[in-house]
Amino acid sequence: MTEKVKHVLGLSGGKDSSALALFVKETYPDLDVEYFFTDTGYELPETNDFIDKLEEKLGYIHRLNSRSLNNIEGRGEKNFAHLLKEHGNFLPSQRDRWCTVQMKLKPFEQWLDSFIKDGYKIKNYVGIRADEPERTGYMTIEKPIESVFPFREHGIVRSDIENILQRNGLELPDYYKWRSRSGCTFCFYQRKIEWVKLMEKHPDLFEEAKAFEKGDENNTTVGERFYWMGQGQPLETLEDPEVQRRIIENHEKKVARFNTKKRRNALLGDFEGYCEFNELDDIYDEAEGGGACVTCYK
Repeated sequence: MTEKVKHVLGLSGGKDSSALALFVKETYPDLDVEYFFTDTGYELPETNDFIDKLEEKLGYIHRLNSRSLNNIEGRGEKNFAHLLKEHGNFLPSQRDRWCTVQMKLKPFEQWLDSFIKDGYKIKNYVGIRADEPERTGYMTIEKPIESVFPFREHGIVRSDIENILQRNGLELPDYYKWRSRSGCTFCFYQRKIEWVKLMEKHPDLFEEAKAFEKGDENNTTVGERFYWMGQGQPLETLEDPEVQRRIIENHEKKVARFNTKKRRNALLGDFEGYCEFNELDDIYDEAEGGGACVTCYK
């Protein structure tokens, strides 16, 4: 009896998962892959625009959200306020990433369950590269799901990613002009300079994130409140022009030091025109992704 296999590939709107989808399509043209994007309802407009561009290249992309999983067309619903209340008005944080579980993994698992019930084994294609030996993909021992890493198998590294996009007629998503990765508009892994840029580019989304810090009218939080930027640092502090000036000045100093280092090491033939925010992890001397969930930003 032939084993039934369903090939799935998740898109976050980030450069790696997008390049992976294009790479798999051109490398394995006969492979029937189901592409999906978990739409939390809190995606950047630039992310949604890029997913639309990808769909033109790849074909149909499943938008996983509470509506689509019930066979209803439409964008992801804004239900974070409800989830926040369920979690006692405690915002998600690096210690407790309940947002990833509730808004990304659960819809993904619910979607896969429909295939598993039909007897399929799942092969989940993940955009972890050959130069990321420490990273792992989605893992479970309870379900027939196998993670597959084409980039590792083919020796694809970070410097290859943009080339894959460009040869398929795509540039980096527009949010890379002011932010280092995809993910929800209020992702707590954002640096202060990225929050300042969110306030500048999408003031309505900044206000929405700020409102979540206050919880609801029946707030039951006990003790010191957690803010997106950390204890004692509400987003409203970024509205002070002097605070903004210091953040921007500090960022520009880090960029200048990084540029000097790149020149010294001669890492770029043409030094002009690279995407500053695409290299923000390097500029701030942090691990790629800054600790953010692979599910959200890859």
